[in-house]
Amino acid sequence: MQNYKSKFKILRKKYSKFVYQNYFYRISKRNLEIFFDFRIEPDIKFHPKIIIKNIPQKLSISDINKFNNLIFHLGLMEIPSYWKATCSPRIEIWPGFLNSEQTKWWKDLIIRGMGQFFYENKIDFREPNFINIKITPTLKINKAKTISVLSKNKILVPIGGGKDSIVTLEKLKKRKEKIGCFLVNPTKAMKKIVRVAGIKDSVIVKREIDPALLELNKKGYLNGHTPITAVFSFLSILAAVLFNYKNIAFSNEKSADEGNVRYLGKIINHQWSKSSEFERKFKNYCQKYLAKNINYFSLLRPYTELEISKMFLKYPQYFSVFSSCNVGQKTGKRWCGNCPKCLFVYATLYPFLERKQLLKIFGTDIFENRKLLPTMKGLLGQGRPKPFECVGTKRESRIAFSLSLKKAQQERKIPFLLTATFG
Repeated sequence: MQNYKSKFKILRKKYSKFVYQNYFYRISKRNLEIFFDFRIEPDIKFHPKIIIKNIPQKLSISDINKFNNLIFHLGLMEIPSYWKATCSPRIEIWPGFLNSEQTKWWKDLIIRGMGQFFYENKIDFREPNFINIKITPTLKINKAKTISVLSKNKILVPIGGGKDSIVTLEKLKKRKEKIGCFLVNPTKAMKKIVRVAGIKDSVIVKREIDPALLELNKKGYLNGHTPITAVFSFLSILAAVLFNYKNIAFSNEKSADEGNVRYLGKIINHQWSKSSEFERKFKNYCQKYLAKNINYFSLLRPYTELEISKMFLKYPQYFSVFSSCNVGQKTGKRWCGNCPKCLFVYATLYPFLERKQLLKIFGTDIFENRKLLPTMKGLLGQGRPKPFECVGTKRESRIAFSLSLKKAQQERKIPFLLTATFG
């Protein structure tokens, strides 16, 4: 496996078929435990697991059986995370039925949602028969009907730990809405946000990646970004049905529609599963094939990241708990201070907060980090692709850094990054 292209071809030849074999579930100590069986022929097996904690006591296994189709779809949405290791040209679906329109929908999701993965691994997704999805049920399976549940007019809000979901929570609280929080593998920041917000009801999900996938990553199999918000979207539908929520309010914003780089004739967007395009496609799919009376939407869709940052300033009670840095969360820090996300969020808050407040939040003056100069140029669109992170548009970055420069000039202390970029 000397380079990307040869590695890709070798793996596809050796592992020609990915199989979604089965799923099963059980109720254990009031938790709904869901298991999936995947196989990449000839010799790779995966067994990922999802646990939805503290389901309502009134639900029995016979009640859960009514939601078989939703659980089957969770398995479909887990496929990209494991399929990417080998990019097998054939995907077989055994435990459920999809019609031709659905099959086309899932193929489109893989192509668009895995764009960054294809770009970074130099994979040509335009190849004839790049993905061939075959529905080959092992048993006679009837078409799944869209369910209609008697859900209450409550709103389930996915919490990510950052400022966006905080703004969504506070907007809904102001409207006196009945709110519950939805947390997948909750971090300290997520838990603290729920506590500060004073929300009593939470749906907690634990998503367990099979260690076998991590071992393949260490061995040099293909790896990269997957559309995680799409995973959360399917999970949120089942959670809403189980816990009796009619509405699901994500916090995806207008800025998510801007891509990062053009590759093989397509715009590659790190945030594709946060985009308005995915939201529209998923909502239509959900109403037609999953749960027709669940209202899935993004409350912040009309706003840019910069506008949301300004809204966030109204809620200083969250300044000490929120965290948008993925790197920091993995290392136990709120902010790593070295990534595109840290720099972008810092730039959107810098024009409006006192230096003491900024240092208290981030722990350091990120504008003095010389290593971030290439990252800053990428955010601004100066000869580099926009970083593959959940950041605003290049125009927003230019506005944020320009406002930051004006503030720094007024204070007569211009930090390194602003000096190096604007002279």
